[in-house]
Amino acid sequence: MAMLSVFELFKVGIGPSSSHTMGPMRAAAAFCAELRAADALASTHLVTIDLFGSLALTGLGHAIDRAILLGLEGESPELVDIESIAPRVAAIRDSKRLRLGGTHEIAFDEARHLVFHRTELLPRHTNGMRFSATSSSGAELVRSEYYSIGGGFVVNARDTMSASEPGARQVPYDFHRADDLVDMGEAAGTSVAAMVAANEAVLNPSRDLHAGLLHIWRVMQDCAARGLKTTGELPGGLRVRRRAPSLANKLRKLPAGDPLRVLDMVSVWAMAVNEENAAGGRVVTAPTNGASGLIPAVLHYYTEYVANASDQGVCTFLLTAAAIGFLCKENASISGAEVGCQGEVGVACAMAAAGLVSVLGGTNRQIEHAAEIGIEHHLGMTCDPIGGLVQIPCIERNAVGAVKAIHAARMAMNSDGEHKLSLDQAIETMRRTGQDMQASYKETSLAGLALNVINC
Repeated sequence: MAMLSVFELFKVGIGPSSSHTMGPMRAAAAFCAELRAADALASTHLVTIDLFGSLALTGLGHAIDRAILLGLEGESPELVDIESIAPRVAAIRDSKRLRLGGTHEIAFDEARHLVFHRTELLPRHTNGMRFSATSSSGAELVRSEYYSIGGGFVVNARDTMSASEPGARQVPYDFHRADDLVDMGEAAGTSVAAMVAANEAVLNPSRDLHAGLLHIWRVMQDCAARGLKTTGELPGGLRVRRRAPSLANKLRKLPAGDPLRVLDMVSVWAMAVNEENAAGGRVVTAPTNGASGLIPAVLHYYTEYVANASDQGVCTFLLTAAAIGFLCKENASISGAEVGCQGEVGVACAMAAAGLVSVLGGTNRQIEHAAEIGIEHHLGMTCDPIGGLVQIPCIERNAVGAVKAIHAARMAMNSDGEHKLSLDQAIETMRRTGQDMQASYKETSLAGLALNVINC
């Protein structure tokens, strides 16, 4: 697998789901690009989209319908104006017409042209979708299948890699296992963050790495700030109340000496981000939307409570966290629809724990140990969102995972880095556990909490 860029893992987008919102929007836009490349955009009379597996089962709860409409109009998760989404979607639905690729107007009736196949799968992944364009005579112009494989990554069925992944690139530190990463660091006498930064200089030679990472951090901060001040109910019908603002107000009134106040604040930061994500706000995949609150919460802990915290430390944190995310994505998955929530919150916990150890002065072996602890204690965690919404148990799960990450980092820092279970073994266990997990527990809302809690 080609080495990823940090900015492919940490992507700015919109909620509520990287796999069910961001991925389908990107796929729809990519299909429009295919039509242009085939000189078929102006000849297109109708477009039909078929959704399969998890996308069909929980897509509506993740706003997949709105995402595809916007993607067909050429929008991207990174740049779409969030305030414009509701009126634009309403206009498409009222008129039953959309501007394909942003320029070519066609008829579009969701009831007929956006089809949910809840009992069928495409062969390569449970998050499958098929786009078909036909002419006015009914002739098929272009047909393509895409897979949304987690974290906003999209694979075209004709390709062997993500549409966002470039081809193979020679990097200074070509690591594919955690043991490789630690061994390379020891041989070169350098840190995990420095190795990832050296790779990034090859992958994105014209990009200012420091500025780019701080932009990611600012988006995370802005998201948390919005979540801490926005009240009301989250969309979707569960009538889940936003709790982050009221909890933050309560914490401000607690005695200064309360020993657990810091951990309470970590929970609130995580909840603030995930409530924004559930509302369709601007977030960063870290590594997914469903787990987007965990890393920002631990970064807030670092910047607010760790002595001598700095912008450079934030960059070191994110670079180190990215290394762990790369390993988990390559050797297992970051898709809840593929391996359950262990691949989302579990991976985010491992990434955050590793990042925190790096800025606390830990060694590469302690970084690997912290990530292993983060994965190990999420193994087997199912993805069972009530009503297909990224709300229960997702929001609280991020808060608990953020606290776990801090605990994992402290445990690793208080050790010499030696441990029986390696990160590579933990990642492989996560992969196999995901394979063994019943499909009903993998982002289908057919089992677990989604089945045993009344959706009303």
